Amino acid sequence: MHEACKFGQILKRYILMNLHEYQAKELMKKFGAKIQEGIMVESPEDAVDAAKKLTEETGTSWHVIKAQVHAGGRGKAGGVKLAKNLADVNAIASDILGMTITNRQTGPNGKLVRKVLIAQDVYYPGESETKEFYVSILLDRNTGKNVFIYSTEGGMDIEEVAESTPHLVHKEFIDPQQGLQGYQLRKMAFNLGLSGTAFKDMTKFLNAVYKTYLQSDCSMVEINPCLKTSDNQIIAVDGKISLDENALFRHKDLAGMRDVMEEDPTEVEAAEAGLNYVQLDGNVGCMVNGAGLAMATMDMIKLSGGEPANFLDVGGTADAERVEKAFRIILKDKKVKAILVNIFGGIVRCDRVAQGIVDAYKSIGDIPVPLIVRLQGTNAKEGKQLIDDSGLKVTPVILLKEAAEAVAEVLA
Repeated sequence: MHEACKFGQILKRYILMNLHEYQAKELMKKFGAKIQEGIMVESPEDAVDAAKKLTEETGTSWHVIKAQVHAGGRGKAGGVKLAKNLADVNAIASDILGMTITNRQTGPNGKLVRKVLIAQDVYYPGESETKEFYVSILLDRNTGKNVFIYSTEGGMDIEEVAESTPHLVHKEFIDPQQGLQGYQLRKMAFNLGLSGTAFKDMTKFLNAVYKTYLQSDCSMVEINPCLKTSDNQIIAVDGKISLDENALFRHKDLAGMRDVMEEDPTEVEAAEAGLNYVQLDGNVGCMVNGAGLAMATMDMIKLSGGEPANFLDVGGTADAERVEKAFRIILKDKKVKAILVNIFGGIVRCDRVAQGIVDAYKSIGDIPVPLIVRLQGTNAKEGKQLIDDSGLKVTPVILLKEAAEAVAEVLA
């Protein structure tokens, strides 16, 4: 059976493209949502210039300096700070740029901050109190409908809110064929306890968020916090957007927002080679063709006492060059203690994969870990013959059970 966390990790990095906060908010603004205005910079000098420009445009004299990385928890890690004057802007930007943010979302290696957002301070005094909300929208796969998830408890971890006070988390399901209805917008604004100008502003804001989600082919839009200011405006103070990579061919402008510096360099290299690769934290490298077979292979490794070190789908048109590249990428992970190649020859021919294995051995010089190879399907016999004749140190297997036993043996 699939481990939900691993499947979710693979799904996230396999078909989604994440945007930075400043990109997410600008995209929402394009569709009519009010946002906390800001300017992205990459140096302390530019940060000061950006603060001056924001003061001219918005009248604010205080600014928020926000690290731009693909991870939450930036404030707790010291990546979000308030600057009360231009000297503060320079000093804080200097501190945040170059720092490494490390938390459960970034992993143990953390995320290096290369950009900061200089944003207006929107927590200004006024006639009424400010109030933070949580707003997000995504697809509910159980119902086949889009769903708004929203709460009066903004600025907090929504999972924590859902666990401790589930009655404060609301859901509004939207039938894609009928679209978002006016009564649903009013219902959500009412459930958030709003009235008057703030009520009207929230309905407009939620409508703009839905347009962003729908027309940009987003997988998720999240605003936390969504703020009611002291003068009753509704604005996005933060923003996270994940785009569906399968729909990027329709959005060339959005595809250009990709920041490969925020992604795993090995995964970027694999993508450039036409490989679907996600690095995990196990000890058995996998090379498989087809996502379903890859997941089954990972399960088999787990049941054999090992842990999958990666998800790697070489695709249906794998040739010797791509197989060699796959080996090189797997071997970059020093935790790998064995490699399992599990190929079913449908579109791809097993003899091509076998030739790639032989070529990889010759090119790399030696594969320093045990190699287990299972080839089944088109030209499987020819593939096995190629490997047998090569004299390489390979453990050939036929059945999945034999592959599992071989994995258990090399890890013993």
